[in-house]
Amino acid sequence: MTEKLFTRNFILLITGQLTSLFGNFILKLALSMYVLETTGSAAVFAGILSVAVIPTIILSPLGGIFADRVNRKKIMVASDALTGMAVLCAVMMIAGKNDMAVISTLLIILSVLGAFETPTVQACIPTMLKGGNIMKGNAVVNQVASLSYLTAPMLGSVLYAAFGLKPVMSASVGCFFVTALLECFIKLDYQTPQRNDGILKSVKQDFFFSMRFIFKDQENILKMLLLTAFSGFFVMGVTVVGLPYIVRTVLGLGAQYYGALESAQAVAAILGSIVAGLIAKRLKIHRLSYIFALIGIFIIPAGVVFLLPIGNTAKYAVNVISFCGVQAAISIFSIFAVSLIQQRTPNHLIGKVMAYTSAITMCAQPLGQIVYGFLFDRFRNAVYFILLPTGIMVCLAGLTARRLFRKMEKEQQEILSANEKI
Repeated sequence: MTEKLFTRNFILLITGQLTSLFGNFILKLALSMYVLETTGSAAVFAGILSVAVIPTIILSPLGGIFADRVNRKKIMVASDALTGMAVLCAVMMIAGKNDMAVISTLLIILSVLGAFETPTVQACIPTMLKGGNIMKGNAVVNQVASLSYLTAPMLGSVLYAAFGLKPVMSASVGCFFVTALLECFIKLDYQTPQRNDGILKSVKQDFFFSMRFIFKDQENILKMLLLTAFSGFFVMGVTVVGLPYIVRTVLGLGAQYYGALESAQAVAAILGSIVAGLIAKRLKIHRLSYIFALIGIFIIPAGVVFLLPIGNTAKYAVNVISFCGVQAAISIFSIFAVSLIQQRTPNHLIGKVMAYTSAITMCAQPLGQIVYGFLFDRFRNAVYFILLPTGIMVCLAGLTARRLFRKMEKEQQEILSANEKI
């Protein structure tokens, strides 16, 4: 008998994710626009973003341990409620001269809370769903995230242009509190883990068990994560720091243009997740290397266009198309990669392993954002010097990983064969 995908728990989870991510997207768009308008520097903008990411990287392993040892429902409810309270406090504290300090502090707090919430949500999916529904569930979660990403930038940019920073932040507060309320109705089986050796010793054991699993038992998954981290240095630097800077500062276009670009990328991510769901059974693992290479290939036209004698509107249009391609390829790759990791991980380790996945893939992101911040300030009038090498590097990284993905495909076939014999 085929198990249902859209169970009550899963519907509550994705609905909560829809409102939470919508709040996150409009909040971060408004903060990004405000920081860029106030400072006018890609380096300052990148510095603030980079500092905010560091707590997530450092605390994610601890967040994973919590996800496997503490009631996951309570973690999600507490995280979203505290997020709403943190943003509300920031709204009341922002007052001119202290703006950058308040925004930086808020982003750090959100990063700390995200270190606990993200692995918990990812751990809930294989708990709620089984077998082939895991990949379908990840595709649905990706589509929900993309749906939030589709509507939030356009609405957020319009609200920001019309009313300013504080009203957008206040709207995000409501989103986080609604999410916390929805998560209260999720029902998850939970058994309190035995702690005969004390809390600290249990945490230490969990840490080393999960480290051994991902660093020794699943070496090829570790290599895939390191490849993703290496490429994340380039891709996140271009997309997180470069895109808003190109639109607002290099091309001199309004916030609504950046909002439209973000929404277009969301459409691409939705299409990518739909494609991932359609080809889930047909796509061979070794072909993930070509999808990875596509990310770099799509970046190249975004740089080439700045070498051509065309207007800013045309350059903007090409960048929209290029980065939509990037987003679609990232969406397909991430769905398959995360599903592959979840299928290979036992339930008692899933939270910790997903936390390591997040930490490893993000470890190069702060440095990449800082480097790209300085690069975009330095080559403001020649951004092709940044975009073209970035696209080539990511493309080559994907193509050189073919052997790794072939090994992973062979391992997966052996696992499936062993399961069929049981």
